[in-house]
Amino acid sequence: MLFTMRTSRALMIGLLLFLVVQSPLAVERGQAAVAVLGEDYSLYDRVIEDKFLTSQIQLVLLERMTVSRLMPQQDGSMTMDVFQQRGYFDGLLPQDLVRDFVGANQSPTRLEDRLQFGVRYRFVSEGIDEGSEAGAALLVMTHPPVPVQAPAVLDRLAFSRVGRTLKNDQALVYVENRRRDGTGAGFLVWFHRQGQEWELFDTEVVWTMR
Repeated sequence: MLFTMRTSRALMIGLLLFLVVQSPLAVERGQAAVAVLGEDYSLYDRVIEDKFLTSQIQLVLLERMTVSRLMPQQDGSMTMDVFQQRGYFDGLLPQDLVRDFVGANQSPTRLEDRLQFGVRYRFVSEGIDEGSEAGAALLVMTHPPVPVQAPAVLDRLAFSRVGRTLKNDQALVYVENRRRDGTGAGFLVWFHRQGQEWELFDTEVVWTMR
C-alpha cells in the first residue's frame, strides 16, 4: 500500500510539472484557444469605420471565427517566413509585433458580440447566417404589396487576432472582404498608439480578386 501511495503521488507530481511546462508552449504554438481581448474590438471597430463603411451600408456580415492565414488558399497558419519573404510595409514592422501577431493567429478564435461601430451587424459561421436572412421586406398595408428596398449589406468581413508590440504602442490586424461574386481583397492594418488613442498608421494590400 505504501508503495502504491508513493507511486501515485509521484505520478501526480510528474503530471503537474508536465502541465506547467506544456501550457506556455501550447499557447506559444497556438494550441490553446484564448478569448479575444476586449480592447481588440475597438481596433476592429476602427477598421470597419475607416475602411469599409459608407453612408449606404445598413448591415455588416462578419465571420464568427477569426482567420489564421493571410491568403485564401494558404495551407496552414501564419508563419514568420511569410513576413520575411513578402516584406510587408517595406519590412518596417517591428519583429516583436510580427512575432506576437503570428503567435496569436495559429488557430481560429470565436468573436463575441462586442463590436460598436454604429451599424447593425450579423455573424456568419462557415457560410451559415446566424440570424434571419437579410432579404427585402414587404409593406402589406397597401394593395398590391409594395416592395421595400433591401438594406445595403456589406458581405462579408473576416478578421484575424490582433498582434501587439511588447510596449503595446503598435498593433497589427488582418481583415479580408470576400464577396459572393468571387471578388474581394485582404489587408494588413498597422496601428500606432498616440497617448490613449490608437491611430490607423498604414495599410498594406495582401491580395485581391477581381
